[in-house]
Amino acid sequence: MSTHAQATVTLDGKTYDFPVVTGSEGERAIDISGLRKRAGIITLDYGYNNTGACNSAVTYLDGERGVLRYRGYPIEELAEKSRFVEVAYLLINGKMPDAREREEWSLLLNRHSMIHEDMRHFFYRFPDHAHPMAILSAMVVSLSAFYPELSQHRQDEGNEAINIAATRLLSKLRTIAAFSYKKSIGEPFVYPRHDLRYCANFLNMMFSSPVSNYEIKPAVVKALNVLLILHADHEQNCSTSAVRLVGSARVNLYAAVAAGICGLWGPLHGGANQMVVEMLEEMRAQRETPRDRLEKVKNSKGAELLYGFGHRVYKSFDPRAKVIKDCCDKVLKALKINDPLLDLAMELEDLALHDDYFLSRSLYPNVDFYSGIVYRAIGIPKEMFTVMFALGRLPGWIAHWKEAREDPRFKLQRPRQVYAGPGLRHLKPQEVSSEYTVTTSVKS
Repeated sequence: MSTHAQATVTLDGKTYDFPVVTGSEGERAIDISGLRKRAGIITLDYGYNNTGACNSAVTYLDGERGVLRYRGYPIEELAEKSRFVEVAYLLINGKMPDAREREEWSLLLNRHSMIHEDMRHFFYRFPDHAHPMAILSAMVVSLSAFYPELSQHRQDEGNEAINIAATRLLSKLRTIAAFSYKKSIGEPFVYPRHDLRYCANFLNMMFSSPVSNYEIKPAVVKALNVLLILHADHEQNCSTSAVRLVGSARVNLYAAVAAGICGLWGPLHGGANQMVVEMLEEMRAQRETPRDRLEKVKNSKGAELLYGFGHRVYKSFDPRAKVIKDCCDKVLKALKINDPLLDLAMELEDLALHDDYFLSRSLYPNVDFYSGIVYRAIGIPKEMFTVMFALGRLPGWIAHWKEAREDPRFKLQRPRQVYAGPGLRHLKPQEVSSEYTVTTSVKS
């Protein structure tokens, strides 16, 4: 990172110079950290569209060119040649594991896959059919009571302590997610097996039962690995920013990640792929053609949305969408599934990519457009889509929490505001509660 150039702000006849920071990929930013102190003014940036909150070495994203890299590695290459647990190691530790590190990492994941037996009682106390995301967030923050080894106050824990906490959370979140699903459908829990790898273990916990064993198919395991890798990190998005913001108060890892899970829950963030599937189901139920849907969106003046199209950051094709579309084709062929929703999706995509209305607004398919169809094919219900997103995004959350914690400039995040309320005013007599009204009587 270099700071050779300067930017000048002129205000009330005075000028102030601020350094221009250049990142490793040529990104430039004006460092206005001292603006309020020097000029007595702040910036106003709704939605943080132009505000950088940190320097980060985790993920590089260029929305104009459709580029996404984890620690320098292209997302397409990682999805094709790596497993999710290796990508998790990369994000958290900054490098791909060698053979010894891969073995140690796998052993840690296996060792910490069980949850404390007392936590089972929490599951049983949730209402029937409780949403799995509600259960997931509550159970994750509860982990801090059962596994308090990582201090909230010390900043000098070594990599070993951080790695144990990271692998514990990576492994246990998978178990909690599967248990949450089993609870929501009223089936008994299936415990993790030490002879299975990460994704295969999760599928077995999800779909095995006391009366039937789940057949683990390589094509499904590969598809799940790809899906989790594609969701593993995405720079300073809503949920990751929530993890960094809450983590800046020096809370433990579990509390920070629970905040990320809650941030992910919304339909504008992690719930988008569920909205895509529901849109396609609605189209099919109402016999609405893709062309009809596009015209409805175009004529609605923003009231109707084409879910799975467009992205806050990407102004060209989402690179993850290309990977997931190929993954979708492969897993449906391997499972010999003919999903009518896929036919609708492909026709919808083809029409939108040849329509000036969508092209002029940079509304291209994003990762959510096909990921829901893949999850459907695997057998994962809509209510679990956001939970799967959380499972995939976990390594990124941990990496950003760790990076912020190790940053010497680490401080409590405290955004400013421009106050737009009433000026100074005082309570009127009729606004004062009688409880605080003192009456006196005068004797003659």
